[in-house]
Amino acid sequence: MRSRVLRDIKARQCVADNELTRQAYRYITRNETLPARVRHQAQLALNAMPKQSSPTFIANRCVATGHGSGILREFKLCRFQFRLKALNGELPGVKKSSW
Repeated sequence: MRSRVLRDIKARQCVADNELTRQAYRYITRNETLPARVRHQAQLALNAMPKQSSPTFIANRCVATGHGSGILREFKLCRFQFRLKALNGELPGVKKSSW
């Protein structure tokens, strides 16, 4: 596998592992009924979490080739691989249009 694909898999796993903790800290920091000290400590803990644990760190990549641009989200394929698989009939419900 390509290193970028492996890095993306690792980042997705890190997000999944830290999702509950991150949500809890975000809830605490935004809850204005709590004391400011507790909210500040939660914000510091949130800042100390790994950079890759943020969902915005993940970039969409083609699952077939690892290509990083021209990705169709619904199929997780780049446009070229989508075209090849659609023409070969490997994608259910997708066919070449003609009018």
